[in-house]
Amino acid sequence: MKKKLFLIFGPLVLAAVLLAVVLVTPFNFTKPDSEEIHEASLSQSNNIFKGTAVKKAAFEQNYVPFMGSSELSRMDAFHPASMALRYHRDYQPFLLGAAGSQSLTQFWGMQGVNNELKNKKVVFIISPQWFVKQGINPAAFSMYYSNLEAVTWLRQANNSKMDRYAAQRLLKIQKNHSDSFLKDCIEQIANGKKLSATQKTYLDLKYNQLTHEDQFFSTLSLKNRVKKIKKASKKLPAKEDNAELESLATKLGEKATTNNDFGISNKFWNRELKDKYKRLKGEQSNFDYVSSPEFGDFQLVLNQFAENNNDVLFIIPPVNEKWSSYTGLSKSMLRQFDKKVTYQLREQGFNNILDLSNDGGKPYFMQDTIHLGWHGWLTVDKSVKPFLDGKDKVNKNNNYKINNYFYSDQWQKAEGQELNNIIK
Repeated sequence: MKKKLFLIFGPLVLAAVLLAVVLVTPFNFTKPDSEEIHEASLSQSNNIFKGTAVKKAAFEQNYVPFMGSSELSRMDAFHPASMALRYHRDYQPFLLGAAGSQSLTQFWGMQGVNNELKNKKVVFIISPQWFVKQGINPAAFSMYYSNLEAVTWLRQANNSKMDRYAAQRLLKIQKNHSDSFLKDCIEQIANGKKLSATQKTYLDLKYNQLTHEDQFFSTLSLKNRVKKIKKASKKLPAKEDNAELESLATKLGEKATTNNDFGISNKFWNRELKDKYKRLKGEQSNFDYVSSPEFGDFQLVLNQFAENNNDVLFIIPPVNEKWSSYTGLSKSMLRQFDKKVTYQLREQGFNNILDLSNDGGKPYFMQDTIHLGWHGWLTVDKSVKPFLDGKDKVNKNNNYKINNYFYSDQWQKAEGQELNNIIK
């Protein structure tokens, strides 16, 4: 009987033991190939965002992080990936972010690849819509967060303002942790305490396990957008000519926005607004992007960029001016948001800013209510191309001056006259 039971269950037990050994061993077993990396760079897959294996491999090559949110999904002919493909740029965008991703998700997404990002260039798109009163939606944050990011960070976290703040925000946003031991470690950092030897050992083993799971499974079921970008890029002229590109942007924008008065693409209008736009008139009159915990989360990103010595091109997109006038979105509020976020950047030495906040009324600049369109992406490319030309030539002495004041509640909530008194 014992022999029969062993023959039945023995192989299963042995397989389980071997799997456990494979997962906790520190050696790497697999590495993504060039085709997988290229597919992943355009996929905007949650698995890729939350993982590290593919991003590490990409950033060791000619891929440049383009960090943002849903605007990266608008893949028309002038999208950064399309332009890079058509004109054989010496860089390829690696799209990090999709609908729901914000500063806090971008901070955690960097934690597994900070070594690969050191002294590299980054393009970062700041969406005004992130900076709402309540800050990031916990459900949206959960989509992009992984224990691998937290474990990787915990293994090097210290008693810095950045790490304490990151831990405190994580505990507040991610209240239900699947790993109680991991939560205890995060609480230690949040309280400015060192991790115990037992906790460090646990984190080392957990890191090996999660890293191997990422290597094995992160590239499964990717959204394949390679064909989409190839198709879009073929609309561009064979030779890169500014006049031809401007003319084509107008032509494509005009053709795509024929069924409404807001310069919004026909597809978006039919799908999202056609049946409800009348009741949305004046609906955004109370929106506020000036007082928000997002400014503290944004400071985490800036702090990490400074530690990595990243050269960053920050892009502040506009909103569709015709639509915002219709919905009552305050122009003075938008100006104050722009003033606040650019102050936070420049005061700490982040001076490479493409501020498009006043361009939302230009024809075919926006594709819908808040996302860049034909002329919008083309304008972005005019700054991205020279910025990434010679992408490996990074200033080794950016002289960033991180100011922990920007983590404070006072700064996050400052608006109106109080903000004006700070920004003189």
